[in-house]
Amino acid sequence: MSSDYDDIINLEHWEPKNRRRMSAQQRAAQFAPFAALSGHDAAIAETARYTEHQIEAGDAINDELNQAFAELQSRIAEHPTVEVTYFEPDARKSGGYYRTVTAQVKRFAPDANALVLIDAPTIPLDAIIKLVVGD
Repeated sequence: MSSDYDDIINLEHWEPKNRRRMSAQQRAAQFAPFAALSGHDAAIAETARYTEHQIEAGDAINDELNQAFAELQSRIAEHPTVEVTYFEPDARKSGGYYRTVTAQVKRFAPDANALVLIDAPTIPLDAIIKLVVGD
């Protein structure tokens, strides 16, 4: 059986004379930066990122917080160490995260509606869900 390509079918593969042949990995790397939908992976990751909703503090939680704030105000000159659990809103999507920080109190600022800590973020009072005043 004879075909149109019989004269070239058994020839060696052509190799360039002035440069080396690229490996399969190098050839594939040429196309790696191409993304048909740029930003699609980031959008999927952002959608999949989990955030929590801020819970409403009930009467029991509010009573505990009021007692802890009263104790804190009576000991504010000592700059006691506190453990604060608070809600931090997410900057890019609805919801946020509950964070727990242990730090020394710098000052209690009810006029600014904030608890100012040493070497820790200033925490808005309405974001605090739990406050434990230590020794």
